[in-house]
Amino acid sequence: MRTVDEQLERILSAAVRPAPVRVAISDAHGLRCAEDVVSSRPLPGFDQAAIEGYAVRSVDLVGASVSDPVSLPVVGEIPAGSRQPLRLQPGQAVRVATGAPLPTLADAVVPVANTDAGTARLDIHQGVPSAAFVRRIGEDVQPGDVAVRRDTVIGAAQVAMLAAAGRDKVLVHPKPRVSVISVGDELVELARTPGAGQLADVCSHALTAAAREAGAETARAGLVRGDAREVCAALQDRLPFSDVIVVCGAAGGSAGAEVRSALAGLGDLDITRVAMHPGSTQAFGRLGPDAVPTFVFPSYPATALLLFEVLVRPLVRLALGRTDPYRRMVSARLTSPVVSVKGRRGYLRGRLLREEATGDYLVQPLGTSGTHLLSSIGEANGLIVLPEDLTEATVDEQVSVAFLPAPH
Repeated sequence: MRTVDEQLERILSAAVRPAPVRVAISDAHGLRCAEDVVSSRPLPGFDQAAIEGYAVRSVDLVGASVSDPVSLPVVGEIPAGSRQPLRLQPGQAVRVATGAPLPTLADAVVPVANTDAGTARLDIHQGVPSAAFVRRIGEDVQPGDVAVRRDTVIGAAQVAMLAAAGRDKVLVHPKPRVSVISVGDELVELARTPGAGQLADVCSHALTAAAREAGAETARAGLVRGDAREVCAALQDRLPFSDVIVVCGAAGGSAGAEVRSALAGLGDLDITRVAMHPGSTQAFGRLGPDAVPTFVFPSYPATALLLFEVLVRPLVRLALGRTDPYRRMVSARLTSPVVSVKGRRGYLRGRLLREEATGDYLVQPLGTSGTHLLSSIGEANGLIVLPEDLTEATVDEQVSVAFLPAPH
């Protein structure tokens, strides 16, 4: 039986970042930049007024006060977006809008509140220093500056910088494509009412959502009967369009043996048992001409979701370029006892709490009556991880818990 760490090492060694693609900056949000974006223009692109007021030479306002204002003629007006050059002479003022280009020789802007708002002649009640209320050309970004660095996750601020740098497209690492296939003669689509012996296909919907939460681009390939040829055909259809494939069903039992054997014919599929509980029976390999990482999990949705969290999510995060693909771990005290299978790493859903007096973490185990139960998953915000040599833990004992934040 392979350890969890050995299985993870095998899986994560298969992580490959999809080749970078060039996309419109409006489509780049949330993706990781694949290049250093160098600005081709200054930001701002010209000296401009930072406030509505009057463009002046600051030297002309020395000594201005309410009792002894400086009076200047207003020789023009410059709106935002003006392309008409205007030259200011000593002892003059020009009315400017916010964002308007400054006239030549002007080095400051006087706010309207510091004046009598005159239109032909202006009384200024308070002087301003040079560069006051002025956005200087290139003060934010100079041509040749790196506006967005390689491997930066592109958010709203980075989109703004890209646009300011004159880029409408950018090279990014795309999201890895995860395809999910459900296998089982007993499964029916959600729109149908299950008959005797039939089950609604919960697993593929749940795993598709989990892949999307992990940051992947997802495709739910639908239901396939437990026939080896049909499963192989469905998988071969998805291989060219997938960076990761998850098959739920056909992981164990004689019914899945033929399917697993057929899948092994498509590449290196390792059918093994892993020292973990639940979900010890599973398969992982690299199938097709592009050696696509492929998982085969049990059909129980709760178990499949657990396996995705432990094994698939780290692979997706590495493919996204994350240096640490794992969840944040905390130490918490148990509020009730738990048991685990000797020789296997145990995983149990739990609710993390904070003790008001000390701020310490507490964890309340959920769903201890059955690993197949779904009802407790929605209440969980943590995954209790129990070491292989532990068979039981008592109240107030410290355990490791992976923090599972609510999806955004």
